[in-house]
Amino acid sequence: MVNSLVIMGPGWPLRGGLAAFDEQLIRTFANKDINARIETFSLQYPSLLFPGKTQYSSEPAPTDVKINVGINSINPFNWIRVGLRIKKEKPDLLIVRFWIPFLAPCLGTISRIVKSNKHTKVIAIIDNMIPHEKRMGDHFLTKYFANAMDGFLTMSDKVSKDVKQFSNKPLVLSPHPIFAHFGEAIPKHEAREALGINATDKIILFFGFIRQYKGLDILLKAMATESIKNDNIKLMIVGEFYEDAQPYYDLIKDLGIADRVILHTEFVPDTDVKKYVCASDFIIQPYRNATQSGVTPLAYHFEIPMLVTNVGALADTVPNGKCGVVVEPNVDAIANGIIELYQNGNSYYTPYIKEEKKKYSWEQMADNFLTLHQRL
Repeated sequence: MVNSLVIMGPGWPLRGGLAAFDEQLIRTFANKDINARIETFSLQYPSLLFPGKTQYSSEPAPTDVKINVGINSINPFNWIRVGLRIKKEKPDLLIVRFWIPFLAPCLGTISRIVKSNKHTKVIAIIDNMIPHEKRMGDHFLTKYFANAMDGFLTMSDKVSKDVKQFSNKPLVLSPHPIFAHFGEAIPKHEAREALGINATDKIILFFGFIRQYKGLDILLKAMATESIKNDNIKLMIVGEFYEDAQPYYDLIKDLGIADRVILHTEFVPDTDVKKYVCASDFIIQPYRNATQSGVTPLAYHFEIPMLVTNVGALADTVPNGKCGVVVEPNVDAIANGIIELYQNGNSYYTPYIKEEKKKYSWEQMADNFLTLHQRL
């Protein structure tokens, strides 16, 4: 029985998809009359290691979520203080968010201290067990973290297999739920008017922070193919650069596609996300590698068909030919997939999307945590 729990991971004032996820999960547990809060970071990454412009949200704190800001990721004395405080509280369950080995010493140490109270069970929710960009020492750090856990929850088969390289402790698979905090969809013409986009333009969307593994450069090259040019399809890029932006600007210029690329490369507040998504015809995820993606549930929420590449677990959640198209991560395949989306049209995919999205509920994810806790 779980009467109280703590999620240790991103939350306000930190911004981004992980913080939004944790806050929605807390709301779901609270709706089950569980005393739940987030224990988040006062310092998540040193500025030297953070690739974006800022880690912090400009939006007001949520009023319906309990959040304590107190973890310093690089201060071992802080880890001890936080661990002892939560240990003393004796929550029934501590859920620890893990996505990068850099945080393993901090999260693993706090978890060990907390569970020494012989009451609290510790379950990790794993976004990435093996990072997209690998560094020396990753395996050792991840092993240290994994050994501190009692169980694991993953959101894809790929990550489940990765977890099993580090631990044979109980594991449950629970698909990434659909974000609902971005609000309801708005009509396409209204979204385009707000963004200054022609109502009749063909617009595809690349959404999310930009890193090499996400394959934006492949998509840009696909935009230069004859079929895409002849259809006068335009690409809207909405996301902050988490690496050097200049090679992308150079590529756009060299390919001669600047007149068909719309750039919004500042961080987009949650309240504005729906404008960009609803203004688009299709969402394109041209990733080179992936585990799961927060963009897919975003597309499901707003019922926008997708193109995803056949890497990691992306294809697992987008039935090919129904909710979108699945292609190989190369220029020609992506270009042909985009043409296929337009040939079929949005209305073809909408019934399949409405049915598929029913699988991805927050209630189910919360229940999976509680069931796993019972097993422990």
